[in-house]
Amino acid sequence: MMNGIKLEFLIVDPQNDFCSRGGALYVPGAEEDSKRLARTIKRLRNKICHISVTLDTHRLADIAHPIFWLDPEGRHPAPYTLITKEDLKKGLWRTTVPDHMDRAAHYVEELEKNNRYVLCIWPPHCLIGSWGHCVTKPVYDVLLEWEGNFSLVDYSLKGLNIWTEHYSALKADVEDPGDPSTMLNEKLINRLHEADIMVISGQALSHCVANSVRDLAYNSCTEDIKKIVLLTDTTSSVKGFEKLGIDFIAEMTSRGMQVCGSEEFGRDI
Repeated sequence: MMNGIKLEFLIVDPQNDFCSRGGALYVPGAEEDSKRLARTIKRLRNKICHISVTLDTHRLADIAHPIFWLDPEGRHPAPYTLITKEDLKKGLWRTTVPDHMDRAAHYVEELEKNNRYVLCIWPPHCLIGSWGHCVTKPVYDVLLEWEGNFSLVDYSLKGLNIWTEHYSALKADVEDPGDPSTMLNEKLINRLHEADIMVISGQALSHCVANSVRDLAYNSCTEDIKKIVLLTDTTSSVKGFEKLGIDFIAEMTSRGMQVCGSEEFGRDI
């Protein structure tokens, strides 16, 4: 507790594939982000009451990986290809496994309805069991140190369902009624409601961090949104998607989210 204040951290996907050079989906700036985050946790380690960490977790066969799709010539899409409902109607893409086509087409339609992103094909990343799936070393080391006080980091996996993207820490972009892991994570919402301050960090600002905070906000009142503090120098956007990160910060600060640099945070509490 920080002078009786309940301080929580939510760290979104601090994994090698995003945070380490050579990672499959390295986010420029994420290495230094991770070091700054680690220093902040170390400085505040005796004042943090709880840390939640999400881990992006995929299989090679995934609706957002190249292996899932083929063009009319039988070639897989290049990473960062966008696949829309209209593309499928025109026959520009089909599923590698023919029996998957109806379900995949329905997914793309549902995805467009939520007005966040169209389907983006990513390089295979955060494959379960791989180096890229592991927490990057600076953050892992400081989390291990924090657990040395017999506190437990609350790790949760997201993304194992091959039929839906799962950017947000709270729910998949399109929920699968047969898979509870894709549905709303009430535990994280309750964490925010019970906290006095919830610090947000992780990767990437443009995607998983943005959607996690939005989903927290959509399921919270204005007073709870004001508890959210984004550490702006411990998160970065995917290259080419920087505007999404900028727009997210503008949107959420207008709704009450606070922003702060990591060195300044917590010094006046």
